[in-house]
Parts: sequence; structure tokens; C-alpha cells
Amino acid sequence: MKVSELDIPKTAIKFLCDSGFVTLYPPQEKSVKAGLLDGKSILVSAPTASGKTLIAMLAIIKHISEKKGKVVYLSPLKALASEKFSEFKKLESVDLDKKIKIQISTGDYDQTDKNLESNDILVLTNEKMDSVMRQGAEWLNEISLVIADEVHLLGDEDRGPTLDIVLTKLMSLQKKPQILALSATVTNADEISKWLGCKLVESNWRPVPLWEGVYDQGMVTMQNKKNFQVETSIRGAPVDLGLDSLKNGGQAILFAETRARSVSLATKASDAVSKHITEEEKKILEQISQRLLEDNEHTELIRNLATLVKKGVAFHHAGLNQNCRDIIELEFRNRRIKILASTPTLAAGVNLPARRVIISSINRYDGKYGVNKPISVLEYKQLSGRAGRPQYDEYGESIIVGSSNSDDLFDYYINGLPEPISSKLTDDKALRIHILSLVSTTPGIKNEEIVDFFSKTLSGSQERKSTIKFKIQIALRYLELEELLKQKGGRFIATEFGKKTSTLYIDPLTAVYFRKALQQISKGRKHTLGILHIITSCEDFFPKFSLRNKDYEIISTLLENYSDQLIESISEYDCNRSLLAMHAWITESSEISLSDNLGIESGDMHRMSETADWLIHAFYELANLEKSNNVMDELDTLRTRMAYGIKEELVDLVKVRGIGRIRARILYKNGIKNLDELALIPVEKLAKIDKIGPGIAENIKTHLKKIR
Repeated sequence: MKVSELDIPKTAIKFLCDSGFVTLYPPQEKSVKAGLLDGKSILVSAPTASGKTLIAMLAIIKHISEKKGKVVYLSPLKALASEKFSEFKKLESVDLDKKIKIQISTGDYDQTDKNLESNDILVLTNEKMDSVMRQGAEWLNEISLVIADEVHLLGDEDRGPTLDIVLTKLMSLQKKPQILALSATVTNADEISKWLGCKLVESNWRPVPLWEGVYDQGMVTMQNKKNFQVETSIRGAPVDLGLDSLKNGGQAILFAETRARSVSLATKASDAVSKHITEEEKKILEQISQRLLEDNEHTELIRNLATLVKKGVAFHHAGLNQNCRDIIELEFRNRRIKILASTPTLAAGVNLPARRVIISSINRYDGKYGVNKPISVLEYKQLSGRAGRPQYDEYGESIIVGSSNSDDLFDYYINGLPEPISSKLTDDKALRIHILSLVSTTPGIKNEEIVDFFSKTLSGSQERKSTIKFKIQIALRYLELEELLKQKGGRFIATEFGKKTSTLYIDPLTAVYFRKALQQISKGRKHTLGILHIITSCEDFFPKFSLRNKDYEIISTLLENYSDQLIESISEYDCNRSLLAMHAWITESSEISLSDNLGIESGDMHRMSETADWLIHAFYELANLEKSNNVMDELDTLRTRMAYGIKEELVDLVKVRGIGRIRARILYKNGIKNLDELALIPVEKLAKIDKIGPGIAENIKTHLKKIR
């Protein structure tokens, strides 16, 4: 089927053809024939790179052109949401008898973006959508199309329950929006589609055929029986397999089980890869390496990455900041980086294919149980799905590095079916969060109505009603006991504390812990370290890094020096390394110091400060509710310090746009300690200060006038 034959406006057809879409892929054609453009709800279960984004785009074009209502695109990850936002934003150039407006919103869960309602297409994370629903936004009933991406994540322990709730609520809207659910190939797609009220479109078609195999002692056994030998070396099997692909003109992604292993694999591959690089490529890679050094502090990790990039190799993991990850992803797409060693997080995020994907180990460390566990078949299929680059490769290869159990690996992973999606909504944490949310948004709800709502979820369709009822009773008892809910005449309502907890988007367990801390805070003294301890110990804080043996002395000294700031009596055994990092960050430790002394990289620090910003804000709001005025100023100051990584004396200066932690400290050293002193210094004199210059000095002065 040709794009030109579709029942959409001619302007849209021209736009799609100009963008390179001429003939529909089989999954796309199947979706159109299943009623995609006629408003039918559809679940598309198909492999990575089979064209699911165009299916979403066609549904959007049809809805906007017929002025049916708002389109909501749901993503499990911020990075994926940003990628899709960039793709959908191109639709703004299409004339559909109106100017298309699109907006992305992924953060600040308790903040309502007032201008969301004025847009046609909204790109939101599942959590942001849940938050919008908790706040009862009026535009919800204008939604006519819901595109839920990566729907197989309904079975994910962390992200699944929220997606389950969001889809249940969206399906119960008065307007009954069209649902377009997009998923990887899953075993029980028929069960999921039935729950969603969708017609199932299943396809195993890929634009680039995928061949899977297992490596064992120099020999790769492929499912297409095209077995081949790989030249072995002391570098190890994963690197040998990557180099073998490179010899044949293909890039490779080596999936490693840990960060350290990803760095190790990239390092082992570097010298051999550098021999395959042209002089022209070397010059460009030198520039990329230089950019990494110029844009970041020279931690050991960054120096190591910059050195490897010169040789056409890189690693990718959560310890790298977003700037580094963006550069690595871009240059791998540009085919300048030949081999990329990465932790599995890459497979769940952005679209980054390679000719060959190598799974160096099928084991992963499970922090919850403290042991190494084999990955699921579904995760393996996600990793292997990165193999094969449309436009570049005629085929893709996914190879597991095996040992003596190669036949078992072949049977279990390559010939095996992905695990059926099973909802995790009835886990204790998920239930208490979402029951509180339901009662907060439906005051006066009866017990049987709560049970009835949860019976409509995926979990409700998979579990016995008696089991759900029992688990709901336990969660309700806890929420009542801690005064987040109260019951009167058989009906439930949320207390003010419960409502606030729900809109702040925190776990009730965290809210109760914060309230207890607020009751222990005494007047007339600072509690900074104590607040940081509460924040880093709560249920919602992430990532938590456990203490290493060498950290106990540091934490012990810190607790001793700041014992007057503690809120509760604690020892070093009640702390984690994240507390040390957060305290170091707000006392202006450099990224080099954090890396060298605490093993905390810039990517980790960014995620911690981002999480802390949200939790300090929640703490502040609960303090306001509980009338704990004595700590609110300190929390407000701490939030600024956390955002910038500064001591308290610089809080005034960073209010001015263009002044961050480095410039603020330089200004302070030059005798400019507050906004009054900044206002008095002539712009010419300001421009002469290190790291300022004429342009920045002018901007600082302009913004200073606005905020004063």
C-alpha cells in the first residue's frame, strides 16, 4: 500500500512522501486495514524498527485534520518522550486547515502546566499523565486519541503500575478515546488487546532481517545455520565478536552487565578498532574528544572516554551526564564511533541500532535480592532488537556469549517466547499510592467502588477478585491508620494530608516519614544534614548508593561534626553514600572530587539532585501544611543549594540568570557577595572578571534589573 492511497489530507501525503515515506511497511498496512484511520482502537505488537512511529503519526494526522480533539502520546521515559516530540514537531509544518500546536511535559509532577490545554498534541511521560489526572485537568474530556508507547512495560515492576492505572482511567473517559497501543512482540498480546478493547495487529516483520546466535569457544552457531568462526584473542569474546563485525563494515554494540565492564570492554577494543579508522575520521574523532573535555570537568571517567573516542570506541552508562551521552549517541549514529560498549539501559531508551549486538553476559545484578540473576527472554529480545540499521544493513545479528551451556541458551533465549506481561499493580507500594490517588480524586467513594475500579485494571483481569479485595483492605487499613484517609458511613475521603501527598506524587510511606521528621524538628537551629538524611533515606529517593568500607570513617566524621543538625538519632549504619555525595555537592565539591573520593559520577549526581529537588519541594509543602514554619526557609534555601551545588552564601547571586556555581564563587571572591553589590559594580568592571566577559556582563545586568 502506498502512502498516496491513504485517506488523509493531500498536504499530509506530500509531507510524508517528502520525508521518505512512500510505501507502507507490512505492520503499517495491517494497522490501516484494521481501522487505524477509522477511529478503531488498535494494539500493534511488532519488533523494534518496524515502523510503529509512522503508525502513530498517521493516527495523529487523521485526528487533527478531522478536528476530533486532543492527542496524548504517552512515553515511559523522558529521553524517549523527547525523541518523539522532535519527530512529531515536524507536523507543525503541515497545513491541516489549522496551525498544529504540540507540547512536551515530563517533570514537576505537582505543577499544572497551564498552557497544556491550548495544544493539539501533548507528549507526556506516564507519570506526568497520572499527575495531570490527579489534579483533575478540565481538558481531559477533550482527549480523542491516546498513543501509548512501549505498552509491554505494563509488566515492569517500577513503571508498570502507573501505566496500568493511567490506561484504565483513560478508557473510562466519557468521550471514549481511540487507543493506539504500541508494543514489542509479547506472548500474551491477545490478552492485553482484549483488556484495552483493541483490535490486535501482530507482526514479526522487520525492515532488516535479524539473525540470532550463540558464541562458544570461537564458533558462532546462528539460527539460520550459517555458523562461522571468529578469530580469538586475549581481548575476550565480546570484543572479538565486535571486531569481526567491524571487519565486514558493521558497527557493534556490546551490552555489558555493569558500568565497569562496559568501560573495560571499550578499553580492550580501542587499539584494534583504531587500526580500522581513516586519517580523515581520526581528525573528526579528535575534535569530538576535545569537545568532551571542553564541556566537562576532567574526571577520570571523562578523560578515559575522551581517550577512547579518539580511537573510534566509546562506552555508555548512567554515570555519564546527559551532555556526554548525547554526543556519544550522535556520533555512533553518524558511524564515527565504531564499537559502543553499553549497559542495558541503552536498549530501553533511544533508537540506536547497530549491525551486530553482542550480549556479553545474560546475568544481571538484582539489587532487590542482592544476587546475579539471568535476564528475562523479553529483555533479551529488547537487546537483540537493536541489531540491524535500516538504510545501512541488509541484516542484523544478535549474538549471546555462551560457555558450556550454549544449547540451553539457544533454546531458552533464541527459540523461547517472551514472558507474558503480568501486571504489578497489586504490589504493596503501588496499591497504597494508587488507592490514595483514587480516593483523593473521588471523595466519598465506597469500598466496593474501589474494588470495582481496580477490577477494571489489567491486574484486575489477571488476578482473582478475592485476592485484589484482600490486598486493597490491607492498603486501606494502612492509609487510615496513618490518617491519609478517613471513613465515614462506609465512604472514604482523603484528609488534607492525604490529598497533599497524592498531588505531590510521593509514596504515602515517604509522606508519613516526612511528617514524623517535621514533628521532631526543634526551633532555632539548622537541620541541613538531618534533612539530607531524611531525603536520602526515604522510599522515593533514587539512586541510593551503599557505603563502601572506606566510606564509614568519612560518614562517621560528618555525623560527629554536624550532630547538632540531625533530626533523629542515627549512626553511620543508617546512612548511604548518596548522603555523603549530596552534602559534598552543596558544599561545592567538584565533579572530580565526587568521582575520585566517592565514586559518584556526574550523571549520578545529576539524577540525585533532580530527585532531591522534587523531595525537598514535597518536604516544604508538607511543612507548610503542618504549620512547621520554622523549617520552611531552610528548605527553600536548601532547594536552591541542591539545584546549583553551592554553599548558602551564594544563594542570593544565583538568582540572576547566567550565574551558576562557578561564576557565583568567582564573584564572591571578587567581593561581590549579594545582589546589592552586584547592582553597584559598573558593567565594564564586571566584564573584566574571570569567566564573565562583556556579553555575559550585559545579560547579568539586564536580568538583575528585571528581578529587583
